[in-house]
Amino acid sequence: MAKYLIETYYTCTFKVNHYLDEINETELKNLEKRDDGKFEVLDVKLDNRKTKNLDPKNNKVIDNKIDLVPKDTSVKKENLEDTVSKVLTKSEKSGKRFSMPDRRKGYIQKATIGDHKVYLHTGEYEDGKIGEIFIDTSKEGELVKALMNNFAIAVSLGLQYGVPLDEYISAFVDTKFEPSGKVYGNDRILSATSILDYIFRELAISYQNREDLAHTPSIGGSELANPDDQNSEDQNQLLKIVKDITSKGFVRNNYKKNLVDLSDVKISLKGKK
Repeated sequence: MAKYLIETYYTCTFKVNHYLDEINETELKNLEKRDDGKFEVLDVKLDNRKTKNLDPKNNKVIDNKIDLVPKDTSVKKENLEDTVSKVLTKSEKSGKRFSMPDRRKGYIQKATIGDHKVYLHTGEYEDGKIGEIFIDTSKEGELVKALMNNFAIAVSLGLQYGVPLDEYISAFVDTKFEPSGKVYGNDRILSATSILDYIFRELAISYQNREDLAHTPSIGGSELANPDDQNSEDQNQLLKIVKDITSKGFVRNNYKKNLVDLSDVKISLKGKK
């Protein structure tokens, strides 16, 4: 049996668009009295919630509608409530976590910064977008390893809740602390000012095509820019298949370098009788 009623209050910010054939003082003065405007909800904020006791002998369901009709415009209340309900549904979904699939694509990049080895593990969604990272280091104490592991978990949770990778890149690229210096084992990054600088440069190059953060040119980039190859329907179809079955971060944009031509290979399959 229901014993309490919870009332939720929202503040809605919206604008009204009117289409006029011509603008004059008469039209502008009567604009607020017109009801043919198009509403666009800009923001819906939760103000507060209030709890009330219900009559224990008469637990009636109380319809609590949100009154968002503006004071200065005569508006159809039903249309505005429908619009607000759609925005509220969208805002609720925006806070949803998109968990990674149980079996996922990704890659492992090993590199050395100074005397420290760094292993970067990535996990991808089915569409190739990055959804998680793991960071392993060597010659570090247990405290540093624990901090790096939990930092990777925090970044992974942010990515799964919809935080853009660009935000992390702008925040951590060019951060300076030891170990730093020359980078060995990565074909696109030759030096880094810190482990975080190296990691997010690598992710930016692999998943955002940020060539401005790379120290060497993309391998095979000039071949992919050939207009004859781009106009080839068979080649485009082959590249699409490669993108669907391989890790986007592993191959980056160098699909041709990682492709093997098997067009002349014949395979004979014989079944048992």
